[in-house]
Amino acid sequence: MDYKTKLNRQQIANRLAQEFEDGWLVNLGIGIPTLCSNYHQPDKTIIYHSENGVIGYGPIQKTGEEDLHLVNAGGQYITLIPGASIVDHADSFAIIRSGRLDLTVMGAYEVTEDGDFANWKTLGRKGGGIGGAMDLAIGAKRVFLGLQHTTRDGVPKLRSTCSLPLTAKGVVKLVCTDLGLFEITNEGFLMKEIAQGYYPDEVQTMTDARIIVSASLKEFSI
Repeated sequence: MDYKTKLNRQQIANRLAQEFEDGWLVNLGIGIPTLCSNYHQPDKTIIYHSENGVIGYGPIQKTGEEDLHLVNAGGQYITLIPGASIVDHADSFAIIRSGRLDLTVMGAYEVTEDGDFANWKTLGRKGGGIGGAMDLAIGAKRVFLGLQHTTRDGVPKLRSTCSLPLTAKGVVKLVCTDLGLFEITNEGFLMKEIAQGYYPDEVQTMTDARIIVSASLKEFSI
């Protein structure tokens, strides 16, 4: 029997970070996406943007070395890189709403084969925590998602249609889960990479929408 290995949260973030291009201004949302700044890419200059007003930060700070005044959108203590800026919250959102972000990476409760996604309200929850998600989804040039493939109860997060209130329609370009890397295409979820030891049919059983398997499918490279 093949040894099965799902990606952990940092590995999901690492795989997404590999897709960032030199010079991009990248917003990182709360959860798995914040871990992208830990991925070291000496051959690229990536400028990380946090909606709370930090422009140009690096890895999450080591325990015991935190600067209590420096946090990302998820409240994690971060490091600054040379040339970093701290800006007003309004200025941070002006960057988002003016279309200057090359990419936003967010988490999601659900994402569809058409690129719709929902990430601000779960079933039965009063109110919501939309934050800047809608601004980011519409303002950024690209939207990538990092998430677990299913809920803790085994409910698929990759779906034909969303059952939760939408954040935005048709904006998602790339999805990385603990089981696969999926590009959103006109035909639906195109699986380009797969977790070690898993077969496409197994991943399909944990997916609500139909998966299209790439002719060049390979195991994750992280």
